[in-house]
Amino acid sequence: MNALGWLLGLENVSEVSAVDAAFAAPWAKENQFVIGGVCVALCLLVVFFYSRRQTASLGWKWCLTATRSLLLVLAFLTLANPVLRVTVTQIHKPLFFVLFDGTESMAIRDELPDKDREALRNATDLVAPTQTPPTRMDYVRAWLRRESGSTLQRLQVDKDVRLESFVFDGQRSGQLRRIDQSPALKTARGTDDGGTAALADSLESRGRVTSLGSALADVPQQVGAQYLAGVIVVSDFAHNAGVAPLGDPNSPAARVGVPIYAIGVGAAEAIDLAVTLQTDLKMKRAERTNVQLKLRQVGLSGETVGVRLTARPLESRAGEDGEVEIGQRQLTLRDGLLLVDFPFTPEQSGPFEFTATVDPLPGEVVTDNNTARREVNIIDDFLRLLYVAHEPTWEWRFIKEVFHRDRLVGMEGFRTFLSSSDPRVRKSNVLFAPTLTPSRREFFANDVIFLGDMPADSISPRFADMVKEYVGKLGGGLVVISGPRFGPQALGDSSLSEMLPVVISEDAVIQDDREFPLTLTADAIRYPFMRLGETDQESQKAWDNLAALPWRQPVAAVREQAVVLAEHPTAMCRDGKTRQPIIAIQSYGRGEVVFLSFNEMWRLRRLYGEKHYRRFWSQLIYRLGMSHALGSDKRFSPSLERQTYRSGDEAVFTVEAYDEDYEPLGLEKLGRPALEGELIRPADLGGDAQAVEISIPMLRSGVFEVRVPVHAAGEYLIRVRDPITGESHDRRFQVTEVSAERRRATRGKRLQDELARNSDGRSYTLANADRLLEDIDAEPIPETSSRAHALWSTPLWFILVIGCMLVEWTGRKWRHLP
Repeated sequence: MNALGWLLGLENVSEVSAVDAAFAAPWAKENQFVIGGVCVALCLLVVFFYSRRQTASLGWKWCLTATRSLLLVLAFLTLANPVLRVTVTQIHKPLFFVLFDGTESMAIRDELPDKDREALRNATDLVAPTQTPPTRMDYVRAWLRRESGSTLQRLQVDKDVRLESFVFDGQRSGQLRRIDQSPALKTARGTDDGGTAALADSLESRGRVTSLGSALADVPQQVGAQYLAGVIVVSDFAHNAGVAPLGDPNSPAARVGVPIYAIGVGAAEAIDLAVTLQTDLKMKRAERTNVQLKLRQVGLSGETVGVRLTARPLESRAGEDGEVEIGQRQLTLRDGLLLVDFPFTPEQSGPFEFTATVDPLPGEVVTDNNTARREVNIIDDFLRLLYVAHEPTWEWRFIKEVFHRDRLVGMEGFRTFLSSSDPRVRKSNVLFAPTLTPSRREFFANDVIFLGDMPADSISPRFADMVKEYVGKLGGGLVVISGPRFGPQALGDSSLSEMLPVVISEDAVIQDDREFPLTLTADAIRYPFMRLGETDQESQKAWDNLAALPWRQPVAAVREQAVVLAEHPTAMCRDGKTRQPIIAIQSYGRGEVVFLSFNEMWRLRRLYGEKHYRRFWSQLIYRLGMSHALGSDKRFSPSLERQTYRSGDEAVFTVEAYDEDYEPLGLEKLGRPALEGELIRPADLGGDAQAVEISIPMLRSGVFEVRVPVHAAGEYLIRVRDPITGESHDRRFQVTEVSAERRRATRGKRLQDELARNSDGRSYTLANADRLLEDIDAEPIPETSSRAHALWSTPLWFILVIGCMLVEWTGRKWRHLP
């Protein structure tokens, strides 16, 4: 079979199950009788030539006639491009991708116990210096260069597999970069080690982020991945950027579809102290709140450490002070997580940067995680809620009471429009909005819109279009609460229907024939407004307080991008596979839309009063309303991609700008293609600031963006002027010399083990990686395929042509023919 495959231009052929010949040239497909006639004519011409023009015995004449005829026929058929469609089964060696971590965390020098250091020395033949420990990458390189043969080299030889090596270092958004292991590299070293020594020479640790999810997502896209038998990952598994590698059935690790053999590099435990800062993204000025610090430590139990929390304004304003110390304490560390609360009452408004710092302790390998920063917007404003309904309901009454007493909303922040109310009441009572479609300036100042039970004729196209623009472009929040009278069917003819996380069934009717208990889905725990208690048990107890619900509004289906948070225990959508949603959420443009198929959340008040009811609605409006600039601040909103950059990065500064009527600010209104700005950067020497004028060009109508290269470490400030009001807006950011890679001292052992376990692979360290040879039992991969091969380019065709020429030439010389 191998010989036949070679004749036909195929490799590793184990079986040929079908053969079919044809002509590929267009003119030959439609003129096969002509081809046959030409072949016969060529044969007759040769017969005439040898029978009349050559003198030889009859046997020699027939032999030479046959040879010359076959040669001419083959030459003519070459013009017709003969192809052979062959169905063959080929055997491929099992292929393994080897992914190497090329990020900066691989340059960490671990302080290892003597036992672990000795195990690594035996596995890598690397003798560690006593003063300066080797880096993690040093150990990987030594493991590849072992004189007794690296694990990968022995895997190629003993298991007869193919290996292709890649590195992921964040240089291509976390994707894989193939490493060249060509024979030239091996020859240059004068070795025959399967390319592993050359591979070691090419490995570096310069990447700034570890994106394991992106790296694994790129595996199926690589050439040859259809023959993939497994993936070997050599890393410290310190995932810190991009999509999570695990988490759901469609995660990058699950899509790889083959076992993952995870080889961990680095200490699983190290002396380390890390601080994280947790606080609301927005605070209310003059309202007392808590800023919480979380301290995690390893190997430092019983040690005393100093903790300091400060805040400083990110916008420069005349008459305001600079950095404010919120507090400092001396704490004794203990096992596990230590939570520290600092009470804080903001006295100024605007964007602030909170900084938490803990003193470094002796023995820490990484100290970059001893500082944590978080940007918080302190507002001297309130959330603006608009509740739209046809008439008052119990839900409307209790939501109004909750938010009238909420410190972020208050009496000024809650307004309602009831289409059944007297127009004179709507004009005279400050609680009511006089119209559903006010000016754009007034409408877009809202932060969250509640849309209750409304008849279709009360929802004007202008209102629907403004809500769509408000959510999709300005990032507003919309809560649709179905009522028993009109239901979501009233939205079917408006543009609001496409925003919902559900597909409306216009002919559906209220289902009130049987009570049912609401059932939470597995996704509910990820949303704070669905967690009604401090623990899972307390939260479930609160939801059970709803008891059996008497009715619901059914829908046709759930949209693909929606997340169902609560569902009916038995009722199905039209597809017969998805349960009827009771509470669902979906992103729409820059905002979010929440759908409730009933309006009786007020039942949460039973037994517990407002406790759980207030928590649900407060957390929900916090999620929807605090995710964007409040009120009129949405009109001119500057922002930075992040607050901390690395030296050599580009800081991305974006401004979303609208005019007084919230129309996108463009060339016709601005009069120029850019906004005016100023960059204040730290001087290389002396500490004096240097101001540079910058232009912020228009990316598209209403959006302006500039990328500012940053090199020197320190604090930068970008100032931009609002062309409408003339007010200046400042944004500050930090540039450091260290990356996120050096904020974690230990190997991500938990992620490493989960990747291996969830993919039916194995988990190792460099010290025991030789177990790969025992655990990998990959079989050759058969592939049955039907392919059309051009016969004229195969060894078979070449042999036939050259053979005919040699036979005729030899015969003519033998018989001395002219």
